[in-house]
Amino acid sequence: MEKKHKPENYIRFDWAMKRLLRNKADYGVLEGFLSSLFGKSVKIQGLLESEGNREHEDDKANRVDLLALMDNTAKVIIEVQNNTETAYFHRMIFGTSKVLCDYINKGKNYEHVSKVYSVNIVYFALGKGTDYVYHGKTEFKGIHNGDILQLSPFQKEKFEVDAVSQLFPEYYILKVNDFNKVAKSPIEEWIYYFKTGTLPENASAPGLDKVRELLRIDQMNDDERKAYYRHLEDLIRLHDTVTSGYEEGRFEGRLAGRAEGRAEGRAEGRAEGRAEGRAEGQREEKLNNARSFKQLGVSTEIIAAATGLCFEEIEKL
Repeated sequence: MEKKHKPENYIRFDWAMKRLLRNKADYGVLEGFLSSLFGKSVKIQGLLESEGNREHEDDKANRVDLLALMDNTAKVIIEVQNNTETAYFHRMIFGTSKVLCDYINKGKNYEHVSKVYSVNIVYFALGKGTDYVYHGKTEFKGIHNGDILQLSPFQKEKFEVDAVSQLFPEYYILKVNDFNKVAKSPIEEWIYYFKTGTLPENASAPGLDKVRELLRIDQMNDDERKAYYRHLEDLIRLHDTVTSGYEEGRFEGRLAGRAEGRAEGRAEGRAEGRAEGRAEGQREEKLNNARSFKQLGVSTEIIAAATGLCFEEIEKL
C-alpha cells in the first residue's frame, strides 16, 4: 500500500514578514513573490525607513516597505491584512501617499524613485467581485471623446515610460480566501501557500524554494513556536465569531446548569449543571477557534496542537 505523503507546514507569510524576512540574505522569498505577481524580475535593494517596517508586538496586520529594482527603481508596499476593515481602500491610498511624501526628497539614494506599487494580501471579503487578484492603475479618459490621455514624445524620453499610468501608483489586491482552484500559475502557487500554509505538489514559482528552506515550522525552536502560536491565537481573536461563539457557549452553559440545578432541586444537580455548562462552553470555544483557524488557512496539524481537538473533528468543521 502506497504511503500517503504528509504535507509540510510552513510559517504564515505575515509572521515571516514581521520576524524572518528583514535580512538581505532572506530577500529571495519576497523577490520570488513579487516576481510572480508582476511577471518580471524583481531585486530588492533594501527596506525603507518607514513606520511600516518597525516591528510592533501588537500588530495584527503587517506591512513592509521596500526599495526594489524592476524595469527601473521602484518602491513597493506589501501589506497583509487579516481583519475586516471597511475603509481598507482608503488605507491603501494613505499608504502610497505617505511613502511618496516621505521619500520624494529623501536624498540621492531615492531621488530618482517615483513609482510605487501597493500589494495587499487580504483574508476578508474586500469589495464585491468574482476574481481573487485585482490590479488597479490611474488613467485619464476624455469625457467627450473617450480617448486615453497620452504622454508626449518628449515626456516619454524624459521619464523613460510609455504611458501616464506608469507614473502613478499601482495597486494589487490578492483576496486569499476567494481562491478555490488548482494552482497552475506562479502567482496561484503563492496564493495557495498564503491560504493553506502548505505548498502545492511540484510547486516551482520563484521564491517557493526559499519558503521550503527558511519557513518550515519544524525548524523553529520551542520559544519561537510558542510565540508563533500566540500570533495565531491573536489572529483568531480578530474574528467576531470567536468572541461571540465563546460568550454564547458560556452563556448557554450557565443557563443549562441553572435550569438543571433548579429542576433537580439539589446542590449536586446545580454543581453538575454548572460543570457541564462550563465544559460545553469550553468545547464551543475550541470549535469556534478551530473554525477561525481554518478560515485563516492554518493547517489541520497546527489547529490540533493549538486546540486539542482531534483531526477528524477539525476536518468536519
